[in-house]
Amino acid sequence: MSNPLAFAARWSWVNLRNEVLVLPSRSLALAWALFVVLLPLVYDDPYVLRIVAMTCIFAIFAASWDLLAGYAGQINFGHALFFGTGAYASTIASIKLGFPPWLGVCLGAVIAALTGFGVGFVCLRLRGSYLSLATLAFPLILIGILFAFPDYSGGELGIGGVRSLAVSRTANYYIIAVLMLLLVFGMWKIADSKFGLVLHAIRDDEVAVRASGINTTRYKLTVFAISAFAAGIAGALYAHFLRVAGPSTLEVALSFQVVIWGIFGGVATIYGPVSAVFILYPLTEWLGSFKAFGELRLLIFAVIVLLVLLFMPRGLTPWVRDKVETQCPRCRQRNASWRAACRLCAAPLAAKGARP
Repeated sequence: MSNPLAFAARWSWVNLRNEVLVLPSRSLALAWALFVVLLPLVYDDPYVLRIVAMTCIFAIFAASWDLLAGYAGQINFGHALFFGTGAYASTIASIKLGFPPWLGVCLGAVIAALTGFGVGFVCLRLRGSYLSLATLAFPLILIGILFAFPDYSGGELGIGGVRSLAVSRTANYYIIAVLMLLLVFGMWKIADSKFGLVLHAIRDDEVAVRASGINTTRYKLTVFAISAFAAGIAGALYAHFLRVAGPSTLEVALSFQVVIWGIFGGVATIYGPVSAVFILYPLTEWLGSFKAFGELRLLIFAVIVLLVLLFMPRGLTPWVRDKVETQCPRCRQRNASWRAACRLCAAPLAAKGARP
């Protein structure tokens, strides 16, 4: 029994040393994942766990927007539609139909994915800013529908008394944190696959991709559905964690908030918007805890975002990555910036901080 365990431990260590610890960006990603998983064991303050759990929920939401807008180039100004759809569908299934919370979350995600497919089917005839403005209308339409049927939707007050995913605070946190890690890394793998490569090509030159025989409409509808599915899970987790689903999950402000997270962190990266959420959301909450910053926290938030946009136009995480890593001119693999030769092909590396 010890031999298989020893082999598994040795194999894990070799892969960790050769694939993860060789790059600063991967090492930081590992440290972040360990922080999220181990936090309740080290520091179980209820307020801190609540903030980090909410951050994890919005990280899923931000990553789902980046998959759609950053990789496929389908800029969505109404992404809160999928978040709110997941929240309301899961809540109604849990309270009105008596579904268990976990089944309600699954149902909310599926309905959000179908909604995303429908929105994509309607809007993909449009291009550029027309597509963005068209998507902005859908959350407003859904809010109007919810207000028209207050017996089912709770009207302006929303629906309260939603059941939690688990009994204990720590269990709720771990459900959200684990789902966040799985979904974020899953979307990153999708973006890094052949499917993601086609999305890149569609964003850069859809006419050329279509001329090569690829059905671009099918790819765009698929990414709309995948993005909406992840955003629906985030919305359902939000409703069950706060135990309420209200019109705030569909507000235009939430849709623009996710755009800010994406641009701040760096679009077409997945990890960029996630990093932005983990920086900006706790920062905003922390500033709000001080009376002196109570009225100024949004101004401070705006100044930070503007400084990043001015001095780091590609976003925060690509700027940081370019500072700590360089790309090999021969094999195109990334290396730590302090290395003189490539870790794979031994070619001399470009000057420190050179961009790919």
